[in-house]
Amino acid sequence: MTSLTIGLLLIALLVVLILLGMHIAIGLILVGFLGIWILRGNIDLAFRLLDLTAWNGIADYLFATIPLFVMMGLLVSASNVGRDTFAVAEVLLRRLLGGLGVATVAANTVFAAVTGVSIASAAVFTRVAVPEMRQHGYRTAFAAGTVAGSSILGMMIPPSLLMIVYGVLAEVSIGSLFIAGVIPGAMLALGFVVVIMTMARFTPGFVYENPEAARQRRQAGPQETGMSGREMLARLLPIAALVFLVLGGLYSGYFTPTEAGGVGAFGALIIALMRRSLTRQKTWEIIRQTGAISVSILFLLIAASFYSRMLSVAGLPNGIAGLIRDGGFSATGFLAMYILLIIALGMILDSTSILLIVVPIMAPIADGFGFNLIHFGVLTVLAVEIGLLTPPFGISVFTVHNTLNDPSIGVEKVFMGTIPFISVMILVLLVLAFFPVLSLALI
Repeated sequence: MTSLTIGLLLIALLVVLILLGMHIAIGLILVGFLGIWILRGNIDLAFRLLDLTAWNGIADYLFATIPLFVMMGLLVSASNVGRDTFAVAEVLLRRLLGGLGVATVAANTVFAAVTGVSIASAAVFTRVAVPEMRQHGYRTAFAAGTVAGSSILGMMIPPSLLMIVYGVLAEVSIGSLFIAGVIPGAMLALGFVVVIMTMARFTPGFVYENPEAARQRRQAGPQETGMSGREMLARLLPIAALVFLVLGGLYSGYFTPTEAGGVGAFGALIIALMRRSLTRQKTWEIIRQTGAISVSILFLLIAASFYSRMLSVAGLPNGIAGLIRDGGFSATGFLAMYILLIIALGMILDSTSILLIVVPIMAPIADGFGFNLIHFGVLTVLAVEIGLLTPPFGISVFTVHNTLNDPSIGVEKVFMGTIPFISVMILVLLVLAFFPVLSLALI
């Protein structure tokens, strides 16, 4: 049996172990250890490589980015910034066709620029936006689908934890990845707005419980908002300042990604203190969650690094690249196959697991085909995010469904509500694939 065959069998074993419920990090370490032991016939070598990987895997200063951005996102969530952003967007956009849906996308776009976690966006706006949309006559399935669909902006608009993970695995600049995500993120947000307004215009029954009543309410003239321009400015100023501080410093080159995370976390702490939203219990909970989330991610990265060493020992990237070339695949054919594989895996695995399994194998092959790995990373993250909305796994959909906690709204209705947003994501993915300059223009 060749090394390539053994490597492929080990990858299949990894997928089976994850589907059986094994933690992805444990699975990666176990498969990596078995692979090195079998391929080299030396268990001591496997132990030494594991020791070396655990020692050096996350020693770089760059990895401080992860806890800093996680803490910033948790502090922002605790400060009710998402609620305030949605409230202002609602006042400004309520008279548009599908105005509250547009407001949800707008608020999620701003919120994504300081959190970087899709699940956080889904949980926050399910509590904030869905009740408000239902009160104004929107169908619950559409409201929940809008929140789930727009929540994926958290992983495309920087800072993004998925981009950090990809950058580490593919060994590319995380700062460049962040910058490359800006235009694709804006394209997604604009596409979501267009599809919401189009549905509200041509298929109002999908958007509203009673389309005629919604039309009459919108034409009834200006409504009392109960919010002055000064109050709107006061609600938006903290989040606007934080976005400008973090992203402005990052894009101008004044901050490294790690420094931007530190400045952002400190700015979020100031906002939380000024709003008096931090109790002793809440502060401890934020610290605890920061530690738990960060350690989980860093452990995953150590495991992925060990798994990558096994793949190198097996010669798997070069072997698969040879099979692809011998099979007559062009660069375009390889990219199409890769994207379809990512989307298919998204139906059964979570986003981080997909990156950890696939990127160490495919990034070297993509590099060999001449792809820019920054552009390749944007396509990868977008394809992975589609998986967050597709059944049966659909973690963003399940987050919305569980947060909503409404027995009358089955998870299948939320999945149906996300279909228009998945269509937009696929369209944007195709455009970015054919026009790489859109993701590389700002670098």
